[in-house]
Amino acid sequence: MARHPESIALKRKGIKYEHYRDLNKPWLTNLGINTVLDVGANVGDFAKLAREVFPSAAIYSFEPLPDCFAQLRTSLPGDTNFFPIENGIGREDGTLDFYRSFHSPSSSFLKMEEFHKEAFPYTSEGQAPEALKIQVRTLDGLLRDKSLAENILLKIDVQGFELEALAGAIETLARSKVVVIEMSFAHLYEGQPLFHDVYQAMYRHGYRFRGSLAQMLHPETGEIVQTDAIFVKE
Repeated sequence: MARHPESIALKRKGIKYEHYRDLNKPWLTNLGINTVLDVGANVGDFAKLAREVFPSAAIYSFEPLPDCFAQLRTSLPGDTNFFPIENGIGREDGTLDFYRSFHSPSSSFLKMEEFHKEAFPYTSEGQAPEALKIQVRTLDGLLRDKSLAENILLKIDVQGFELEALAGAIETLARSKVVVIEMSFAHLYEGQPLFHDVYQAMYRHGYRFRGSLAQMLHPETGEIVQTDAIFVKE
């Protein structure tokens, strides 16, 4: 696949072909997604993917780490329908400790468990010893003054902080059509919710589980550790 012309073209844009292939499906593209909310954006990988799949959608990307946000801001140069926002997302406005991982996508408001390092060896250095103070807002509050076009796709990748992010996104969930959320089957962070906890929360918000875009496996046992779960509004 690496030599496939489309794969090469996507790679030049910083997009993995397998991610594009998984997301670019008629059932999803036919929904007319006009707004993408990218919670836990890191350096903009999902924003780039979303722009490729939904070329005319407005993309709002939320990232709390300053250095990652600096890269996020430049991930879609010249794109006037891309809106990066430097904030953590939670159940209420305030300031929280944030634990920076040496592998930045694994950074979290929660402390990393040893099992995380075992399941993802490239995170073996763990988290920085000193927590950062991060500004947190609710997603509903940040979006209240925005004129969002309907048919919203909400993506959440917050490393164990899923229930906190959902608790501050009640209005957003009511308006959204599809939610793609990273969920865990094992404790990778202290006190994090597992798949069944997030599943039940999504069910209460009127969403139904429709499958997964990807599964992350333990490198030695093959155990399914995480998945990017798809929920569709009933």
